Amino acid sequence: MKKTTIRSTGMFVPPNVVTNHDLEKIMDTSDEWIRQRTGIRQRYWINEECGASDLGAEAARMALAGAGWQPEDVDFIIFATLSPDIMFPGSGCLMAAKLGLDKTPVLDIRQQCTGFLYGLATADAYIKSGLAGRVLLVGGEVHSSGLDKSTRGRDVTVIFGDGAAAVCLEGVQTDEKVGLLASALHADGNHAGSLMAELPASRLLQRIPPGLSTDDPRYYPVMDGPAIFKKAVRMLPRVTNEALEKADIGLDEIDLVVPHQANKRINQAFGQFMKLDESKIFHNIEKYGNTTAASIPLALHEAMAQERVGKPGDTVLFVALGAGLTWGASIFRFF
Repeated sequence: MKKTTIRSTGMFVPPNVVTNHDLEKIMDTSDEWIRQRTGIRQRYWINEECGASDLGAEAARMALAGAGWQPEDVDFIIFATLSPDIMFPGSGCLMAAKLGLDKTPVLDIRQQCTGFLYGLATADAYIKSGLAGRVLLVGGEVHSSGLDKSTRGRDVTVIFGDGAAAVCLEGVQTDEKVGLLASALHADGNHAGSLMAELPASRLLQRIPPGLSTDDPRYYPVMDGPAIFKKAVRMLPRVTNEALEKADIGLDEIDLVVPHQANKRINQAFGQFMKLDESKIFHNIEKYGNTTAASIPLALHEAMAQERVGKPGDTVLFVALGAGLTWGASIFRFF
């Protein structure tokens, strides 16, 4: 039976570090306030023109080198982002060109914080169906150029960082219980307004309403933080149990949880609800903030670099909730 395995990972963040103390200089906030509510100490923001595809290409090059692949060895590319370089075409096509490719099929997905989980499930389907043998899955985000960096937008702005991460996935023939064991994905657009950026909007007669100030708050992301927190601590345990049931394994078989890095307090609450030892949950939000579609693969890359996971038989739980609302869980066992 064909199984989807991880060959390598890669990551890239821009060189510009923005600390909480840096943010104190441009808005009414404090390092203590940010750390207590989110666990974040710093994030990386671009300081020159740079798109999600540029960050993604750098992460992809690292992952490809780790797998020993040339770009031409990839059968299919999936690019996850909520912050595309331009309105269209998608960032995946732009990234493929930067990798020197001119015919490899590319799929862009807009599942925000669950982009990696949706992309992983999609790659698995392509591999198991025989449509692709090698898939490059990339998550890349440039949030900083679209944030309200005034006190008005501080609750959202302090959370987000720029970055990209990539995973090389390959199908292998084996009867062992390895690779992507299960995925559970969900969405509920009834709660879309709790985390969204409204403008520009194609549903309007003019995407950029005439006479509207460029500083209008609808151009910036808004979030109902308490609502998202409550939804996350309720739905993440449920979807985790669903994935465990699909994989036919127990929670005690999970060696490491690599959650979406949205808020350290959410991940800690999840761990407490699931009665998990703190050492079983991987955190790196303090360094990068929320990099949305890049956050899970970026955390996975660091977890593997630290040898927290990656040996044959190691089993990882990926879990996330974000804008859409979308949420999901995936269980992966290294081969």
